[in-house]
Amino acid sequence: MTKLVLAIDDDKYVHHVIEESLAGFCQLIHAKNGDDGLRQALKYNPDIILLDVEMPGKSGYQVCTELKNNEQTKDIPVMFLSGKSELPERVKGYNAGAADYIVKPFNAEELMARIRVLYQYRQHSIKLKNDVERAQITAEIAMTDSGDMGRIMRYVGQTYHAHDLQSLSSYFFEFFRPLNLDVVVAFWYQDVGVVCTDDGGVCPLEQELLEKHRYSNRFVDFSSRTIINYPKVSILIKNMPLDDVALYGRYKDLFPHILEVTNAKIQDMEVNEKALAQAHTVGNAFNELASQLFGSSEARESTVAVLATQLAELRILLQQSCAADDQALTSHIAQLEQTQLQLATLNDDLTFIEHQLNHIIDSRSELNDSLSKIASPEHTQDVTSQTDIELF
Repeated sequence: MTKLVLAIDDDKYVHHVIEESLAGFCQLIHAKNGDDGLRQALKYNPDIILLDVEMPGKSGYQVCTELKNNEQTKDIPVMFLSGKSELPERVKGYNAGAADYIVKPFNAEELMARIRVLYQYRQHSIKLKNDVERAQITAEIAMTDSGDMGRIMRYVGQTYHAHDLQSLSSYFFEFFRPLNLDVVVAFWYQDVGVVCTDDGGVCPLEQELLEKHRYSNRFVDFSSRTIINYPKVSILIKNMPLDDVALYGRYKDLFPHILEVTNAKIQDMEVNEKALAQAHTVGNAFNELASQLFGSSEARESTVAVLATQLAELRILLQQSCAADDQALTSHIAQLEQTQLQLATLNDDLTFIEHQLNHIIDSRSELNDSLSKIASPEHTQDVTSQTDIELF
C-alpha cells in the first residue's frame, strides 16, 4: 500500500527537497501554510504529516495542536521539521502531540527511515485499537473490584513467574490498565533500553524523551506528562492527572512500589543471566581440560610402560659394564628406580585428577540445569490476573 504523506511548509525549497528525497517512496501532498495544511489533512486523511515549526500565520505547534484536537485527524502521526535541535524544542513538539522530530537539514535515507517507522506505528495502532478499547472496559471493571495494596501484592506474585522482559511487561501493563493511564515503559536491561507500550506502538520521540531523562530526577513533570525514573526501569505516563492534586498524590505514592519491584526483578534477571553465562564458560573450560587429559592418558600410560622396560634393560647393561664398581652400579640403579617411582606417582596423580574432573563435570551439568530452570522455569499453574483480585 502506497503511503500518503502531507508536507506542510512555507518554504518552496523544502518542498523540493522532500519531493526529491521521497520520490518513488510515497505519494506526496503539499501545503504552503498551516491553514492550507489543516484543510488538506481533513480532505485526504494522510498516513503521515511532515510539519514545519516556524511558518507565517499559525506555527507548526499550533497546527499540530489543532490536528490532535480534531477527531478526524488526531491519530495521524506528525513529524516536525525544524532547524532547532535543542531538547526543550523537542519537548515542546511532543507536548503539541508530535510523534517524531527531525532536524534540518536531513538526508533522504533518514527521512524515509523515520517515515517508515511512523507508518508502521500507525498501522499497528489502528490494528490494535479495538483490542485496546476492550482492555479499557476490562480495566474499568477491575478498578471497581480491587484496591491498591491488593493489586500491588498481586503484581509482586506475578513477577515471580516472569523470567523475560516480554512476560514482565505483560504483567506491568496489566497493573496500569484499570487506572486508565497511557504508559510507556523503558527497561534498562544490561544498559540497553527496551521500550514498550501496552498496544505495542512506541513513537520515536517518546523513546528519545525517556533516554534523555533517564538520569534526571525521580519525578519529571511536563505538561500532562510525567516521567518516573529508577536505575533499571523508567515510565512515561502520557495522561498524568496533574490538575487533580489528590489523585496525583495517590499515584506518586503508589507507583514507586511497582517500580521498586520491577527494578529488583530486572536486577535478578541480569544476575541469573550472568551466572548462567559464567557457569557455561567454566564448564567449557573444564570440558576442554578433561578432553586433553583423557586424550593423552593412553599415550602417557604407554610411555610409562616403555620407560619401565627401558629401565630394566638399562639396569642389565649397567650390571654388565660396571661389575667392577659395585658402589657406582648401586647408585645408578637407585637413581633410575627413583625416577621410575616418580613417573609412576605422577601417572597416578593424573589419573586421580581425571577422576575428580569427571565429578566436577557432572556437578557443573547439574548446576547448569538448575540455573536454566531458574531462568526459564516450567509454569505448573496459571497466574491469577489483576482482574481476579479479591479485596482483603
